[in-house]
Amino acid sequence: MQRLIDGVHRFRSQEFGRYSALFRKLAREGQNPHTLFITCADSRVLAELITHSAPGDLFVVKNVGNIVPPATVSGSTNSTAAAIEFAVQSLQVSDIVVCGHSQCGAMAALLDPPALAEPMPHLASWLDLAQPVRKVIEENYTHLASPLARQTAAAEENVLFALENLKTYPGVNSRLDDGRLHLHGWFFEIATAELFAFDPDQKQFLPLSQPDA
Repeated sequence: MQRLIDGVHRFRSQEFGRYSALFRKLAREGQNPHTLFITCADSRVLAELITHSAPGDLFVVKNVGNIVPPATVSGSTNSTAAAIEFAVQSLQVSDIVVCGHSQCGAMAALLDPPALAEPMPHLASWLDLAQPVRKVIEENYTHLASPLARQTAAAEENVLFALENLKTYPGVNSRLDDGRLHLHGWFFEIATAELFAFDPDQKQFLPLSQPDA
């Protein structure tokens, strides 16, 4: 905890000065993020850091495994839905990014539930939402001998699963239909900090490239 407290003081004394005008503007005018960024709670994946974004740019949702439940799921397992509805319908973001990552512990647990060291009923219930991903891996990725390769495949398929589930939200669908909203599937390679984006035409994740000028 002392490390966090020291960090707070360093930010206030060394960093805040160059952000003070921005924070005053955000406090005065409210937030207006352009993107809902859904990623994993993994401590190695920091949305603002890897996208070089400033305060106010991203509405970030972090959960275990960057899972997006379908809109039909309610109650304690779908607090993510509240964030989706608020970001899309109230904040009117123009883009939603779902970003998975390498070495995802949630995907490892999804593929091998007995690997959980202790009973974790809430985690088990949450991962149950992604059982269709496990089925895809079991049916279509039998050629992958390495557990790490299957884990990576699951992380990528989970991003695609999340994108499909986003389309079950009425607010998302209506804005997709009129072109005011766009969905993006990304994958972050932790060791190299490289980002890959899903290309629907080639049906694979490709290195994220600069948009055409």
